[in-house]
Amino acid sequence: MPLDLPPPLNSAVLLAVLAAALSLLATPARAQLPGADVGERPDPAMVCHVGVYRLDDGGWIDVAPLPERGLRWRRLDGSTGRMTVDADGHWISTLGSTRRIEGPQPQLGACDQGRITFDGHPGARIALDVRETTFTSPDGTRLNGRLILPPGDGPVPIMVEVHGSEGANALDFNAFQRFAPASGVGVFVYAKRGSGGSEGSYTQDFHLLAEDAAAAVIEARRLAGDRAGRIGLHGGSQGGWVAPLAASLTPVDFVTVGFGLAYGPLSEDADQVQLDLKGKGWGPEVLAQARAITDVTGAFIASHGAVGFADLEAVRARYRAEPWVADIKGEFTGFLLNTPNDAIIAMAPRLDIGTPWSYDPLPVLTALDTPMLWIQAAEDLGAPPEATRARLIALSAQGRPITLLEFPDTDHGIIRYETAPDGTRTMLGYAPGYYQAVLDWALAGRLSGTYGAGQVLARAP
Repeated sequence: MPLDLPPPLNSAVLLAVLAAALSLLATPARAQLPGADVGERPDPAMVCHVGVYRLDDGGWIDVAPLPERGLRWRRLDGSTGRMTVDADGHWISTLGSTRRIEGPQPQLGACDQGRITFDGHPGARIALDVRETTFTSPDGTRLNGRLILPPGDGPVPIMVEVHGSEGANALDFNAFQRFAPASGVGVFVYAKRGSGGSEGSYTQDFHLLAEDAAAAVIEARRLAGDRAGRIGLHGGSQGGWVAPLAASLTPVDFVTVGFGLAYGPLSEDADQVQLDLKGKGWGPEVLAQARAITDVTGAFIASHGAVGFADLEAVRARYRAEPWVADIKGEFTGFLLNTPNDAIIAMAPRLDIGTPWSYDPLPVLTALDTPMLWIQAAEDLGAPPEATRARLIALSAQGRPITLLEFPDTDHGIIRYETAPDGTRTMLGYAPGYYQAVLDWALAGRLSGTYGAGQVLARAP
């Protein structure tokens, strides 16, 4: 999906890391893997416009930076567009991530004005209560953070933002840090280790990342002081593994998971392979054979290659001539089937980023008493929802404090999309009701009313 930052990313980034490792072999001067802070920065010419603006109708519009030329606007209803300036100095907005000049055409004032006009409504940038900080994770790593509170002096709920697999600096690209405070919800955001000046190296070690998130909760509560009301964790994608784990380490009032998984990383690859093949029209016999392949590739990855190449060579030899093998991608299976062993061996030292491939979140979800809201995309290609849906509904029926909200016709990130003839999906916007559900859970710990086309599939007792 051609999404820009801050995009909803796939819950694991091994495939990107593997692909980059191939190029690293050819260009050793490149020192960092994707997922590390690879240098994305907001366009300096655009930073002065970043902020959330209150319109004269009482609503807000958020203006976010992109890591290249341009900005992105968002509204509470999920509508969004990408903004650039034409040769005459007028702002042009293209729908979602398309290139079509369509929908509202916001116009920003000069940098020092803090003004916007949206769909005929003038607006001014909201002055939020922003507090910068540095805090320390239990292993001694120092992380850069920021607390953003709504205007005023009373207590407010606070969401601690837990990262997905991205390596870009959340202090630059997290959008909730502006529009949640504009809606009465404070946000604590921090640069994950290895990005944005935070110490350490990029990792996908969920346990280490959970310790960072738990330390962020403690720092947010300290920094907010008397303004701290309900405090909880909000994580998307890979954050769906990390946020509940962090909630098991420090007391919080709520957890919100967006487009995450209630099963482990190995199952994610296997389910993605199934989706790859179903999308190409292959039937049950092929799907069963593919499951045998992912059993082998999963064991190889989980052991970090210690099980050796014998089983991998065997499945390559057995299925190499099958026409459907070319349609397999997944997180890593397609790569392992199509990459020579010597290349895998050569790049192996660069590929171990701490991912706990055998991790199963079920023990944490079963034991956690914190109210949890899970928000799923029904057509999620990055985090296939079927197994997660079944597990969460079962846990809720057993009395666990889990509410599940699912949005039909949406992909990873709860995005609405259009599909090209070749199957490529392009973002049109976020699902109406998605942002409001996140805010309501932080404000009150419950869902009330309707949230667009969202369907409540399980509700905490």
